[in-house]
Amino acid sequence: MKYSEVGGQAVMEGIMMRYREKYAVAVRKADREIVTEVFDYHGLIRSEKIGNIPVLRGVFRFAESLVLGMRTLEFSASFFEEDSREQEKERGKKDAGMGFTVAFAVVLAVGIFMVLPYYISVFLQRFFVSQTAAALLEGAVRLAVFIGYVAAISLMPDIRRVYMYHGAEHKCINCIEHGLDLNVENVKKCSRQHRRCGTSFLLIVMLVSIVFFLFIQAEGVLMRLLLRILLVPVIAGVSYEFIRLAGRTDNAFVLFFGKPGMWLQNLTTREPDDSMIEVGIASVEAVFDWRSFVEQIRQEDKDVI
Repeated sequence: MKYSEVGGQAVMEGIMMRYREKYAVAVRKADREIVTEVFDYHGLIRSEKIGNIPVLRGVFRFAESLVLGMRTLEFSASFFEEDSREQEKERGKKDAGMGFTVAFAVVLAVGIFMVLPYYISVFLQRFFVSQTAAALLEGAVRLAVFIGYVAAISLMPDIRRVYMYHGAEHKCINCIEHGLDLNVENVKKCSRQHRRCGTSFLLIVMLVSIVFFLFIQAEGVLMRLLLRILLVPVIAGVSYEFIRLAGRTDNAFVLFFGKPGMWLQNLTTREPDDSMIEVGIASVEAVFDWRSFVEQIRQEDKDVI
């Protein structure tokens, strides 16, 4: 598999694909038309030196992904504003539900990284003499809450459709990175799991946090809470480096440790239908010359033979 630099995200009835300083959002409207728009995005890292500093660049990339994610979600949602009062009412119910889901996700994330570790640390000190044992159990609870939440929201109909578009996004990228022409039939054959997925990143964040909190400890409840808050950017930066490496290498050691994230993607992706794949293809073609890329892969394969 050859690294393409193309990354993406599922949005409401659509897919965003980014390549270097451009990104495209393709949305399937209610009338079945695919609308695709291309935007420039230069990101937060303007200095090449900063962009080459491991861990630090990961902190900026994580912040960029949050900003770009909210921007593209807002753009895709703009296509589903209804005119009639009845439709607006029905849509309002769905939007309220989606808004609640997003708000709950933010609150839960804060709880996982800040509030929950705080109370667990306080509680476990009563029963464990060893801070190491308490830190390991805290990490296990954090993982259980995260996986449980991912599994629970996958049961919601609106989220299930987003997960189908998520699967289409992965399959399109896998298609070109394996040297196949980007069409519906080829995309359908490809895996809906991808090494550089945000789901894998979040799981790596959870696992890296266990290691950090296991070896970097502090006395006092407030100091432990403060430590967890301050280390979140560092943990995100380290996790980014692993995901970045996983997307660029076929090293067996790296691939082995990336397996849990790939397994978790079985919850956050679903098999897309043909119409969703068409949206993914439209998004890729708006920002990336996949034909030249695929031809390059085929030429390299010939040279090896």
